[in-house]
This record gives sequence, C-alpha cells and structure tokens, in this order.
Amino acid sequence: MKTLIGGAIAVLLGVVGLAVWFGHFLNLLAGCIPPVLLLGGGLALYLGFDELKDSWKNKEGKDAPADDKSRIAELEKELNDLKKN
Repeated sequence: MKTLIGGAIAVLLGVVGLAVWFGHFLNLLAGCIPPVLLLGGGLALYLGFDELKDSWKNKEGKDAPADDKSRIAELEKELNDLKKN
C-alpha cells in the first residue's frame, strides 16, 4: 500500500513538474537526443561491421564448422578417453 501511495505521489509531482518546467524539459531532451543518436549509430556500425567480417570468414572457409561425422567421432573418442580415466 505504501508503494502505491508513493507511486501516485511521484506521478503527481512528475506531471506538475513537467507542466511547470516544460521548456527546460525540452531543452534537456534536445541536448540528449544527438549524443544518444551518435552512440547508438556507432554501436550499430560496429555490430554491422563485425557481422560482415564473420560472413566474409565463412565464405572464405575459415572458421567453418567441422562436418558432423568428424565432430561426432571426436566427441566419442573424448568420451572413451574420459571413461578410461
């Protein structure tokens, strides 16, 4: 019940504060949007370039996963070795 009352008071104060200082809020918002866009765009570029490099590696055959039969054989051999110990 205390949380509900505290939340209601916070919402009420937030609405009143936003109404009183709406111009300041817009200035703050205008100052925050460009850096957020810059950082978000930089992150998207980095992740896109990283994904592109991975696709180039797969096309060249580097870091390609081993075929299933050889992988199964390796795992069975490892399992047998562990059972012996």
